Amino acid sequence: MATSPEAAGWRRAPFTGAGQTYDCFEKGEGPGIVVIPEIPGLTPEVLGYAEHLVSEGFTVVIASPFGTPGKSESALYVLGTLSRLCVSKEFRAFAADAERPITQFLRAVAADLAARTPGRGVGVIGMCFTGGFGLATAVDDVVRAPVLSQPSVPLPLTAKLRRDPGLSRRELDVVKERTRTDGLCVLGLRFSKDPMAPADRFTTLGAELGDAFEVIELDSGPGNSEGYGKSAHSVLTREIKENPPNSAFHARARTVEFFRERLISHAQSPD
Repeated sequence: MATSPEAAGWRRAPFTGAGQTYDCFEKGEGPGIVVIPEIPGLTPEVLGYAEHLVSEGFTVVIASPFGTPGKSESALYVLGTLSRLCVSKEFRAFAADAERPITQFLRAVAADLAARTPGRGVGVIGMCFTGGFGLATAVDDVVRAPVLSQPSVPLPLTAKLRRDPGLSRRELDVVKERTRTDGLCVLGLRFSKDPMAPADRFTTLGAELGDAFEVIELDSGPGNSEGYGKSAHSVLTREIKENPPNSAFHARARTVEFFRERLISHAQSPD
């Protein structure tokens, strides 16, 4: 069963960029943020995160390159979506040192959003399968705040793939140079025992980006104080508890703060 995002006031329109066309959903006012859903797609949980960003004063565009918008997650839905994406040339799920065509589309979405929203550029956040795509969009100057939440591509089936940063060497070199000359910073989030978002990937990014890579790692080890299960994965959606606030709740708050720091000029900031 699906609940249409349009029913919650999201404006739906196809967007074409880099020879690809997918639906995008937009809502809000203020600096722009592109949200890329986790598998299996634009679920109610992903929509809830996007609504949170809208409530915090951002214009949010959700790119919807897979799945049925508004459809609830189920094991069968996840498996079906994953099986299609794994053979898709746009995503290159098993490729190391790869430039992924989908990120060219996302750069076009980000450039369009930046051109018509206030602020010093836009933020881009990917989650799970799309977690690393936000970093690849940061080869373009308009992307000022890339966030990687539990980045899982390339799928970590070998030691080499676990170490892979999720973008090509050429793209990483551009991002790395931006951290030196343009003040670019990157935020990464993961659960400590999540095999789908391996620690080795964050180690690689930390070695390349240094202090420009801010990491939030939530303890999901045995007996952790907040009761996260061993399968804890989705930092910003399924694992958040608001009463009382848990560490995932605080991680979500930090992403908002990060976007504000990077996108809102001093002149626009509140006193």
